Amino acid sequence: MKYVLMFVETEQFAKELQAMGELERDAAFEAVGRWFAEHADKITHHTHLAPVHTATTMRLQGDSEPVITDGPFVEGKEVVSGFAEIEVADLDEALKIARSWPACPVMEIRPAS
Repeated sequence: MKYVLMFVETEQFAKELQAMGELERDAAFEAVGRWFAEHADKITHHTHLAPVHTATTMRLQGDSEPVITDGPFVEGKEVVSGFAEIEVADLDEALKIARSWPACPVMEIRPAS
């Protein structure tokens, strides 16, 4: 079964990451790299998204022209910063993999078809 793990950065997490020294930040990124390596046999695709301020939002409104704006859909204290698609037996296995994530403090796990 396929699941998408959406990594969600909180405002607090982003501040903590920014406040880290270079060595501490490098160690944090290395932990993420190890996580991807440890689960490489289950990960079918993954990517890190550009910062939220680079987003473009399109609102489709019936038959009228779409409204396109710079920035995210909503201003929020939590933003999706990346995702990984995994192929696992069931939700329990997806949760086990998600539980070991070493970075962003929030993860949305959603079945994918």
